[in-house]
Amino acid sequence: MLTIRDRKRRLCDGLGRREFLKIGGLGIGGLTLADLFRAEAAAAPGSPYKRRSIINIYLPGGPSHLDLFDIKTEAPVEFRGEFSSIETSVPGICICEHLPRLAALMHKLVVVRSVSGLNDEHTSNQSDSGWSYNSLESIGGRPSLGSVVARLQGGSTPSAPPFVQLSGSSSPGFLGPVYQPYVPDGPGRENLSLGAGITLDRLGDRAGLLRGFDKLREELDASGTMRAIDAFNQRAVGVVTSSALADSFDLEQEDPRTRERYFSGDYDGYGNDRFLLARRLIEAGVRCVSISWGSWDTHGDNFTWLRQQLPQLDLALSSLIEDLDARGLLDETMIVMSGEFGRTPRVNGGAGRDHWSRVGCALLAGGGLRAGQAIGTTNRLGEYAQERPVHIQEIFATLYHQLGIDPEETKLIDPNGRPQYLVDERAPMPELV
Repeated sequence: MLTIRDRKRRLCDGLGRREFLKIGGLGIGGLTLADLFRAEAAAAPGSPYKRRSIINIYLPGGPSHLDLFDIKTEAPVEFRGEFSSIETSVPGICICEHLPRLAALMHKLVVVRSVSGLNDEHTSNQSDSGWSYNSLESIGGRPSLGSVVARLQGGSTPSAPPFVQLSGSSSPGFLGPVYQPYVPDGPGRENLSLGAGITLDRLGDRAGLLRGFDKLREELDASGTMRAIDAFNQRAVGVVTSSALADSFDLEQEDPRTRERYFSGDYDGYGNDRFLLARRLIEAGVRCVSISWGSWDTHGDNFTWLRQQLPQLDLALSSLIEDLDARGLLDETMIVMSGEFGRTPRVNGGAGRDHWSRVGCALLAGGGLRAGQAIGTTNRLGEYAQERPVHIQEIFATLYHQLGIDPEETKLIDPNGRPQYLVDERAPMPELV
């Protein structure tokens, strides 16, 4: 079982199934791995665009925009807090002193300091989809970006699912469980290997027996459906018998020197291994990897907590970017990091910052985006977006565009038969594309 420990502060699925082939056939609510492949193939038309991958990093609890990327050194002390700013590799752009590695990589990054359209809610929905959890809640809610990619484009390789969630709670929304992310929990990990006592020879016998039964039905099937079903089952068998996906979860196979770059002190106490796992999953062919990292609901002791947490984020995220770049994967892989909302500009009596949905921040990298920018500004006290407000859905429109999905035209049909745009703010950010 994959266990990832988390140092977190509290904020204010066991999958039962009958497996089609008893080989650990990945399933969701009775759906086998082959079922997922059939649905994926039926839903994913060919795309003329370059298909990129994406790593979506969610910071639960709401990170303080004022203490990460929008340091107000000239503001009164009760607003500016305890941190200083440092220069970055892009002249004129400064960020928090506790993010020196990211500062050195600013020419490969985009910081958005004026994220608007946020809601005061402790859920991952806004970071996963650009929507409030209330939107279309009665029919399942809005699907996460990863589920949309799985629905519209499917996977990039037969040996990996399109969407993997390492931590957090991304939702397929009204698309339903077929487009739920693969979660490498205990049952999920077991589905990547042969069951006890099942050898490749026995697996071949079982698959052959299944094909034998299907052959009887195929003779009555002029449409060729049974031949297609057999192909999907063979792909499912291929995932289980291939070691690519299973190996990607085994960090012992990683070069120790690379692995050590992601960690400092406590090996995985902060969940830094998720960043390394994300890179390995991208290499294995996964299209979207979702990560939840840290705890940012700093109503009290904001600066004490961030002094511990920011250096770990700085280390893990910078290592991921450098690692992808060194392997020639950064242009093909977008990284987006966001939270639920910002924090109050005025520091409270407990040295904390409370919820502030009027403005937040985000970081992007890779994926062919125009890097080396800080987009938008807030007013003198960091209370609201003053120049170039960026709606959270503009960010998602940009992500979809770079993934080869047209946000201006693409619609999904909800369970009531109504077409739904992916976002309401459908124009990609012109600064980035």
